[in-house]
This record gives sequence, structure tokens and C-alpha cells, in this order.
Amino acid sequence: MRVTIDGVPREMRTVWFDDGIVKLIDQRYLPFEVRVYEAKTYEDVAVAIEDMVVRGSPAIGATAAYGMAQAAHQGLDLKAAADRLRKTRPTGHDLFFAIDSMMKAASGGDDLVEVAERYAQDNIEQCRRIGEHGAKLIRNGTRILTHCNAGALAAVDYGTATAPMRVAHENGRRFFVYVDETRPRLQGARLTAWELLEAGIEHAIITDGAAGHFLGHGEIDLVLVGADRIAVNGDTANKIGTYAKAVVAKENGVPFYVAAPTSTIDVDLASGAKIPIEERSPQEVLHLDGQVIAPKESPARNPAFDVTPAKYITGIITERGILKPSQLRSSGKAAPKKKARTKSR
Repeated sequence: MRVTIDGVPREMRTVWFDDGIVKLIDQRYLPFEVRVYEAKTYEDVAVAIEDMVVRGSPAIGATAAYGMAQAAHQGLDLKAAADRLRKTRPTGHDLFFAIDSMMKAASGGDDLVEVAERYAQDNIEQCRRIGEHGAKLIRNGTRILTHCNAGALAAVDYGTATAPMRVAHENGRRFFVYVDETRPRLQGARLTAWELLEAGIEHAIITDGAAGHFLGHGEIDLVLVGADRIAVNGDTANKIGTYAKAVVAKENGVPFYVAAPTSTIDVDLASGAKIPIEERSPQEVLHLDGQVIAPKESPARNPAFDVTPAKYITGIITERGILKPSQLRSSGKAAPKKKARTKSR
């Protein structure tokens, strides 16, 4: 992705491995400052995932792969590293897919640093292909709604939902993106808008509650979001608020597409009913930038994700093409089976 530092544009990845250290763009400081977080142990990697230094299912997967490689590089217990990393965040599937892939590679005697680098590079290529397939949906004048951040920051590069936008923009198409602010952590307002600004894509930030207004008034032609876990029947977990957008889009005849690599498909889940939903601290709802915004005596609930049933999804954009939810079972067979499931913190 293009990142401007001190007025100078440069290309950076969300996560990379440098001389034994896992380095990440620290997303907690964006869009105001670009900082690099250095994880020197797999415990540091786990904390980075838990504390939202890195977020987005594909990016978390790549980060976990590097954390496993780092543990191997340091001669540490891989099972202990895997167990710790599995406990970080329960909803996104790529975390578990990456750890399982690394454990399988370790059992075969492979160099885990090389395996992790291939994993990250594969993610970049998958997202590029998602962009090429999804760009076919975007024409001159298309008005797009997106929710949360499914951009390069949510992957190693390119992103998932924003990859079609990037490719369409690079091909000279002009379109407009409505960016949901995405409470409570404002990933849309802080991260997606920043990425679109860096890419030169025309956009506007809207409140989460305004999306229905624009959908109902015919001002949106396409909804394009990412995913953190997809069941084989096409039910999809994504950032809280996605379900409501899908229902309103369906009511107003607006196509609703999900963009994700096939590593996000959980072949062990028949439906979204069993997707574990992470519930984060109420403080994220009750505070904004450290400022209390609600009565101190009021409690809050803070589910981080919701599940959109397949019946509301027009198609799922993967590196293999645009699939209907009913086609996912055969597409997901390439993913390895998992031996363990984490519990929500």
C-alpha cells in the first residue's frame, strides 16, 4: 500500500519479518501518525493481535504465521506458541488457518521463516486476484458502500473489499465510495478513509446510521464488504453492523458482495450459527479517544462481529472468482481441517 511519511509516499506492507522481528504498521495511531510496532517474541505478536495493533482476518493470519516462524527461529516450543496465538481473537478464521498451516509445515521439517514468507506473499496474490475479479462490478459512476476496513491494512497488501476499488481506479474508472465510520473503533473513518485518500479514490465518511438513508434514496449501487469467517453455506461473519446493511440492501434491491480469500472459509462450519462472536470491552463503547461519552453508571455491550445469512449475499469475491454462497462448499475443500477451536476471551 502507499503510505505518506513526512510528505514522502512510499510502499509498505501491513506486516513483515525483518531480522527475526515481526514488524507491523501500528493501526492504533492511524490516520494521524504512521508508527511501526516491533514484536520480538510470539508473546509480543499475541499482544499485537489482542490490542488491535493489527486487525482484519487475513492480516491477523499472516501475523500469526510470522509469530510461529519467529518462535521456530528462536528455538521455542511451537505448540506453546500456537496455543497462545489461538487464544488472541476467536472470530476470524485466517488466524487458525495460518497456525494450522505452520504446524503442518513444521511437522514436515520445513523452514518456517520461508513458509511464513510464502504465506504472506500468497495473501498478496490472492488479494490482487480478488481485486481483478471484483473490479468487473465497478463501472464509471458506480456508488459503493463499504463497512469497517477491509483494505490493505486488513491484509498483507491490496485488501479484500478495497482491492476491486484499487484495481478499478488503476484502470481509470471513476466511482464514489461511502465509508461507514464503523463504531466503536471507527475503522472506517480512521483506516478505510485514510487508505482511499492515499490511493486517490473519491469518497465520503458517513455515520453508521446514515447507510440506510442512502440505500433507501437510491444513492448506492453496490455494497462491498470483507469477512472474518465464512461458513460453507455462505453465512458470513464481519464487523458488527454488516448484517443490518445487508438486510437494508436486499430490501432496496442493491447487490451485496463479500470479498475474502478462500482461507476465510471454515470448512468445519455448516452454518454461521456456530461462528464464535468476540465480545470486546465495554470501554470501547463508553469512551472515545479516552473521553467518557456516556453516564459512568451505564453498562454497555460490545459484540465485535455479527453474522449475515447467505440469503442476503449476492456473491462472494474470492481469488478463484465470484462465487454464489451455494458454491462455497466445493471451493473450501482445499482448506486443511483444524484440530482445536479457541474459546472466546
